Amino acid sequence: MSETTSAKPKTDLTIVIIIYLLALLVFATYSIGAMALGWLSEPYRPLRVPLMCGAIAYVGGALYCFRAIYLNKCVHKRWDPDWHVWYFIRPITSTIAGAVSYLFLKAGLLVLESTANAGASEIGFFALAFIAGFNVDKFVAKIEEVAKAVWGIDKTRSGQTRAGEAEPVKPPTPTSPQA
Repeated sequence: MSETTSAKPKTDLTIVIIIYLLALLVFATYSIGAMALGWLSEPYRPLRVPLMCGAIAYVGGALYCFRAIYLNKCVHKRWDPDWHVWYFIRPITSTIAGAVSYLFLKAGLLVLESTANAGASEIGFFALAFIAGFNVDKFVAKIEEVAKAVWGIDKTRSGQTRAGEAEPVKPPTPTSPQA
């Protein structure tokens, strides 16, 4: 008796992904506006800038995801359901990267200008947060460089692979969400 395995067709979650990204984008945009208008309750006011950095980084990550959907689904016709989870996780990593960018700027481990400025404007924090959310990979690589320079902490295995310092791994498939 021969066993046949029926390949279960993969469900295309494109619409679900778009709705998810849009819902979080509306929430992030509302949050940014509310915090900018001072609607944050008193105990959370000291966290306004880092929270806004996280929300602004989400906007950068959402832009990256929307662009990846457009390019992979419509332009290049290489949409792969195996990457669906990436579209759900990527905005979360963007938000985290934005909050971490605030921490590293505030600690003086990343600088926006060649000269130190004690009264650095919030716009600089927000701009870096957007960039960190939009390009998480390069931001993480920069943080790893800072960790190596300041504390002597080696790059992670994934960071070493990116820099070509470790054994080569399987190259990404042409269907990866590249924007």
